Amino acid sequence: RAWKKTKIKSQPTQPVVTMATEKVKDPMGSMGFLEAAVKISHTSPDIPTDVQLSMREHFLRRTQRMQRQTTEPASSTRHSSFKRHLPRQMQVGSLDLGNDYMVDKDEKQTSIGRIQPELYQQKALESEESSKNGSSKNCGRINFSLKYDYESEALIVNILRAVDLPAKDLCGTSDPYVKVYLLPDRKKFQTRVHRKTLNPTFSESFQFPVPYEELAVRKLHMSVFDFDRFSRHDMIGEVVLENLFETSDLSRETNIWRDIQYATSESVDLGEIMFSLCYLPTAGRLTLTVIKCRNLKAMDITGYSDPYVKVSLICDGRRLKKKKTSIKKNTLNPTYNEAIIFDIPPDSMDHVSLHISVMDYDLVGHNEIIGVMRVGCHAEGLGRDHWNEMLAYPRKPIAHWHPLLESKKSEKEVRLRIIIFLNVSCLWGF
Repeated sequence: RAWKKTKIKSQPTQPVVTMATEKVKDPMGSMGFLEAAVKISHTSPDIPTDVQLSMREHFLRRTQRMQRQTTEPASSTRHSSFKRHLPRQMQVGSLDLGNDYMVDKDEKQTSIGRIQPELYQQKALESEESSKNGSSKNCGRINFSLKYDYESEALIVNILRAVDLPAKDLCGTSDPYVKVYLLPDRKKFQTRVHRKTLNPTFSESFQFPVPYEELAVRKLHMSVFDFDRFSRHDMIGEVVLENLFETSDLSRETNIWRDIQYATSESVDLGEIMFSLCYLPTAGRLTLTVIKCRNLKAMDITGYSDPYVKVSLICDGRRLKKKKTSIKKNTLNPTYNEAIIFDIPPDSMDHVSLHISVMDYDLVGHNEIIGVMRVGCHAEGLGRDHWNEMLAYPRKPIAHWHPLLESKKSEKEVRLRIIIFLNVSCLWGF
C-alpha cells in the first residue's frame, strides 16, 4: 500500500484529454492515466486486479479503433486531388496525410468558402463610379459650326445634326428641337421640331449681331428639348461653349462636335441686380437702394418683361414687412434708383435678412418670378459678404452686383396654382 501511494504521487496533476481526431502515439503511456482515473483519492478502495486487467484490455481496443479511424490509408493517385483540397475546405490541419501530401510553402491558400473583402471593395468602387456617371449619363452628341461675318458684324451659328439622343416617348423615339442663346443676351433662336427620331438633321442657320471684340466674353448655349403636344416639353440636355475661340478665330467656318450634357432645366442666366446697402446704427435705419438690373430673362411673348423689385424683411423665418419698386415696361435692363427703408434696432441685425425678388408684372394673371436672391448674416456667398461689409462700414452705401437665382416654389404656392387652374378650366368648360 505504501508502494501504491508513492506511485500515485508521482503521476502528473493535470489530466490528459485525448480528442477523437488526435493520433495516440503511445498507447502504453495511457495506463497511468487509467489508474489515476480509477483511483480518485487515497481514501478510495483498491480496485481488484481482474477488474483492472479487463479495463486495460477495453481501453487498448478502443485506442486501436481510434487509430484506424484517424489514420488515412495509403490510396492511389486518383485520390490525390481530393486529399489536396480536403484540409483547405474542412480546415482540419491535424489530419495525418502521410508522405503523399507535402505542403508547399509558396503555394497560396485557396479562397473557397472565405470572405474576400477586396471583392466587395471593388464592387463598392464600381457602384460609386456608376452613381457618379449617372449624373453625366449619355445624352447623345450635337454637331454645329461657327463663323463670324465681318460685313454684317454677326456670329453665324449653324445647327447641323444630333446623334444618339435618348428616347423620351413611350414609342422609343423623341421629337427633338434645339434652343440657341448667345449669352449674356437674352435673344433666343429655335430650330424646327423633328418628329420621331433620335438622329435628327437640322441644317438651320442663325445670326447673332455682336461686335467681334465682344466675342471673347460671350458664351454659346444650346438646349436640346423633346417636344410634347399635351404637356411640358422634356429637356434632353445642354451644351455650353465657354470660349468661342477655342478651335479657331472664326474667320472661316469651324465644324464642332460636342457631347450633350444631362440637365433637367435650363441653366441659362436669369440676369443680375445691382443694389446698395447702408445702415445707420444710431437711428436703427437700413436703406436698400435698388439701382438697376441687366440681362433679365424674357417672360413675355414679345421677348421682353415688365420687371419690378420686391423686397421682404424676414426675421426668424417670418416676413415682417414687404416693399416694392415701380414697374418698368418692356425692358430687360431696367434702371430704378429707388430707396427702400426698414427700421431695425442694432441688436436685431443678427436675426434679420432681406429677400429680394425680381418680378414680371402681368396685367392679366399672376405675376411671375424672374429670379431671387438673399442678403443677411445667414445668407450664402455674396449675400452674406455684402451684409457683413455693410456692418463693417456703417453710414456708408455699399453697392454690388448679384446674380439672380431660380425661385423654389413652396407647396402652398403650387397647391394654390393648381386650384386656380382647375377653377379656370371649369369656368371655361375645358
